[in-house]
Amino acid sequence: MVSEDDLRTVLEELHRLRTRVPQLTGALAAGVDGLVVAHDTPGVDPEGLAALTAAALGVSVRVADATGNGGLRELLVRGERGYVATYAAGRSAVLTLLAQDRVNVGRLHLEGRRSGALIGELLDAAEAAAAAQAAPARPSAPPAPARTRTTRTPRTTTARTTTDS
Repeated sequence: MVSEDDLRTVLEELHRLRTRVPQLTGALAAGVDGLVVAHDTPGVDPEGLAALTAAALGVSVRVADATGNGGLRELLVRGERGYVATYAAGRSAVLTLLAQDRVNVGRLHLEGRRSGALIGELLDAAEAAAAAQAAPARPSAPPAPARTRTTRTPRTTTARTTTDS
């Protein structure tokens, strides 16, 4: 579970990203499962976009794998009126950016990769902290005694085969 402070930090990064790249029309951080983490997407349904991103991500991962190009790093879709760019954000999240058609694509990639890395680090750390907190502390048990093996003697057979006479 991600804390409210972590969610607020992710949302602030999305706002800063939209300030750095004025041609962005929306920014969304989502889990690879299609659930929204944080969004700044005026006029766009964030839940629908997160679900579509997860579907596109699934296909893209398979394409990257089938072509031997390694793990998915980013996905860029160019439409008639703009771009949709998706970047890996840690182990379990993605950053999806919506941009006008006049955006500098190099700048979009530069800023998207930076923000994706930052958001990924934050969410991965929050996930690890939550997992560590959820794991019950078990008292350390004494080590189990070492098992010894006895050697076996090979079997000998006295059965006759059809070739024996």
